[in-house]
Amino acid sequence: MSAERRLSSIQGHMEGSGAAEVWKQVPQAPPDAIFKLTAAFKADTYSKKVNLGVGAYRDNNGKPWVLPSVKMAQSALIADETVDHEYLNITGLPEFTTAAAQLIIGKGNPALAEGRVASVQTISGTGANHLGAVFLSKFYDYATLGGGKRQIFISNPTWANHKAIFNSCGITPVDYPWYDAKTVGLDFDGLTSTLKSAPNGSVFLLHACAHNPTGVDPTKEQWHAIADLFQSKGHFAFFDCAYQGFASGNLDEDAYSVRHFIERRSIPVLICQSFAKNAGLYGERVGALHIVSATKEQNNAVLSQLSVIQRSEISNPPAFGARVVTMILNDEKLWAQWQKDVREMADRIIDMRKRLHHLLTNQFKTPAPGGDWDHILKQIGMFSFLGLSEKQCAKIVNDGHIYMTSNSRISMAGLNTSNVEYVASWIDKASREA
Repeated sequence: MSAERRLSSIQGHMEGSGAAEVWKQVPQAPPDAIFKLTAAFKADTYSKKVNLGVGAYRDNNGKPWVLPSVKMAQSALIADETVDHEYLNITGLPEFTTAAAQLIIGKGNPALAEGRVASVQTISGTGANHLGAVFLSKFYDYATLGGGKRQIFISNPTWANHKAIFNSCGITPVDYPWYDAKTVGLDFDGLTSTLKSAPNGSVFLLHACAHNPTGVDPTKEQWHAIADLFQSKGHFAFFDCAYQGFASGNLDEDAYSVRHFIERRSIPVLICQSFAKNAGLYGERVGALHIVSATKEQNNAVLSQLSVIQRSEISNPPAFGARVVTMILNDEKLWAQWQKDVREMADRIIDMRKRLHHLLTNQFKTPAPGGDWDHILKQIGMFSFLGLSEKQCAKIVNDGHIYMTSNSRISMAGLNTSNVEYVASWIDKASREA
C-alpha cells in the first residue's frame, strides 16, 4: 500500500470512529444545585422574586457591597507605582500568610511564636480544603490511624463541596450527626457518640463557626466536651473557617473553637481560612491553609511538602486580593475600618433574623416545625435552616418565586426591609398547607 493510501485510510478511520467519538463515553454531569438555583432566579421575570440561595452578602437594597476598608486598600494599591505584577512565592505573599495566621490563631498563640504553624496562601477556602485534602492523602498515616481507612468524617449536612473535594483526592467522606430535625438544633448526643465510636486517630471536619448550611453551632461548653473527646481518642481536627467575624461581628469570638483546640496542644489541627465573606472578596479568591505541628522541625517539613503540592497545582497564588487583605490586617486605620465593616454586615444579618422571627411569631403566628421559631434567633451566621419539608420549600420557590434550597436553607443576607415580610408570608402559607 502506498503512503498516500495509508494516510487516506488513517484519516478515514479517525473521521468515522476516532476523533469525532473520543468523548462519546463522557456522561453529562448534573448542574451545581446552588448555581442552578441562581440561574433560575435570574431567568425569572416576576417583580417580587427573592434569591435566598446565594452564599454572598447583600446590602439592604439587595446589592453586592464593596467594603469601605477594601475600597481604601484598593485605592492605595492602585496609587502605589512600586506595586508590580510579578509572581508571588509558591506559598504566597509572606506578609499575608503571617497576618492571616495571626487573625485566626491569635497573635499571642505559642504555636506561632514557636514556629509550629505552616501557612500557605490558597485559592480561597475551597483551595485550602483541596490542598489540605491532598496533603492528608499523601502524608496522613491512614495505615495505622483511623482504623486504617482513608476517610474523613463530615457533618450531616455540610457544605456540598466538601464531599466532592475529598472524593476527588481519594478520601471517602463519612457522615456524622449534626442537625437534629426534631429540635431544629444540634444533635450533640449523636455527634459525641460518633466521636467516641470512631476509630482512634480519625479525621473529623469541623466548621469553626456559623455552620454551613444549618447555622447551628455548639456552645463553648460543648466545644470543650468535643475537644475532650478529640484529645482522648487522638482524632485529627480539620477546621473549615469561612465566616470569622462575619458570624457574630467579633473576630476573636468567631475563632474560639480553633484557638481552644490549638491550646490543647495534643490535638492535631489543620485550618482552612477564607476572606470571601468577611472581606467581601468573593471573586478575588483569597484564602489560606494553616497546619499546626508539634515541633518546629516537623513544621519545616510540612511546609516544604505543601510547597511541592502547591507548585504542581497552581504554581503561584494570585496577588491582588492578598495585598488588599494584607493592608487591611496591618494598617491601623484600615484594621479599624474593617472591624466596623464586619460588624455592620453581621448586625444587618442579625437584624433580619429578628425581623423574620417577629413576623412569623407575632404577625402571622405561623406553625413552627419545632414548636416555635426560636431556632432562627439561635442559629448564627449567613445561613438559617428553617426546618421545612421539601414539599413546603417547593411551594415557596414555585409559587412565591423565593429561591431557596430544597432542604430549607436560606441566606439571611438575601433578606432586607423591603422583602422580609413577603418572604415571611410565603413561609406562613407553605407551613399551613403541610
